[in-house]
Amino acid sequence: QVQLVESGGGLVQPGGSLRLSCAASGNFFSINGMGWYRQAPGKERELVATITTGGSTNYGDSVKGRFTISRDNTKNTVYLQMNSLKPEDTAVYYCKGAIRVVLNTHDYWGQGTQVTVSS
Repeated sequence: QVQLVESGGGLVQPGGSLRLSCAASGNFFSINGMGWYRQAPGKERELVATITTGGSTNYGDSVKGRFTISRDNTKNTVYLQMNSLKPEDTAVYYCKGAIRVVLNTHDYWGQGTQVTVSS
């Protein structure tokens, strides 16, 4: 069974930084694209950032220039470095991975980690 487990969330003041991690575990052949999404109360889930196996990245407009996504393929882990955090970044952050299991590739989601930006 494949699992994605996020860590690193918490409470931070405006202008501060946090680093989220998401590690994949279980029985699988490979991990393709990985990404971070977030959902604030009363809002739809939105894209934060994605990264391909080769390291190509894509960011949501609201986080460009402040957040950086990276991955360590040897550890099956994706990271999200969040700088210059704003109150509007407050949300539950979810990790997603396109993971190949046997012959098929499926999207797997983590359980989410809360990020709260407040003074």
